[in-house]
Amino acid sequence: MLAGKSYQKPLQGWPAVEDLYVFISVARHEGFGRAALELGQSPSYISKRIAILEKQLDTRLFLRSNRAIRLTPEGEKALEGALQVLHEMDGFLQNFQQWRGELSGELTVGCSFGFGQEYLSSAISAFIHQHPRLNIKLMLSDREFDLLQSGTDIEICVGDDLNPAYIARKLIANRRILCASADYLSRAGTPQSLDDLIHHSCLMINERGNSFGNWALTDGSQQVLCRLNSHYASNSGKVILNWALHSHGIALRSAWDVAPYLASGQLVQLLPEWYQEANIWAVYTQRASESQRIKAFIDFLAGYFNQQSLPPKGDRL
Repeated sequence: MLAGKSYQKPLQGWPAVEDLYVFISVARHEGFGRAALELGQSPSYISKRIAILEKQLDTRLFLRSNRAIRLTPEGEKALEGALQVLHEMDGFLQNFQQWRGELSGELTVGCSFGFGQEYLSSAISAFIHQHPRLNIKLMLSDREFDLLQSGTDIEICVGDDLNPAYIARKLIANRRILCASADYLSRAGTPQSLDDLIHHSCLMINERGNSFGNWALTDGSQQVLCRLNSHYASNSGKVILNWALHSHGIALRSAWDVAPYLASGQLVQLLPEWYQEANIWAVYTQRASESQRIKAFIDFLAGYFNQQSLPPKGDRL
């Protein structure tokens, strides 16, 4: 008896939660191979679980061809239901674990390579020590994450060009600043104004859909779009920093990225009144905002980065 009513298990049995995860992953990736990679299983295992789920539901979920697979109309409806079931299951587990003072489950975090490797990986390591029951996946890419399609719960972004469809919380203030090596400046001269930048080699980065060929800078009261002269460009911030250190030109990089080189004298800040806002943000969906573990993770990161003084005290701009 349950709540005064008789309880009877459905004849076909309930689908396993694992099979729903497999189904959602296959639907998202439109293929067994990529779903297998995401879940750390073999394609044959994925195919077997989908076959079991189709038998339990007594319906065909996918239309298969040599090139791709796609959801049947019944599959579309099943996907909607599977997402709702897992969302409610997640809420049940979180409420129960919160009552016990625990966090567990899955958490997928996206970030750029530079910030992810340099800072976020250490922050997540500290978070893991506090919540060892959580399964955390950190995905690094210099392309913007589609939170809904990629299955990413939260993205940690550097820069204020954010997708308005998502919720964003600022974790810590940060700026991109102009800098170059002393050797480059002795050879090419030190710019005294933004107009002088056109006469210099400006090291351009083209990543995450950023505009290419100019820098949008501010002095806190006005915004200026600088026209630039560039012979060297890359889609990697680490490459741009390396070129600046080797005296190939002027770079616009985050304060957290160049702080140690400014302190050592390997780089010199230029036109310090001009900068580009590049704050550190936690970006997530409305559904993710209801997750206790995501809320706990964001609160932890905000405290961690401010406690760690990112960038270091004395170099923060």
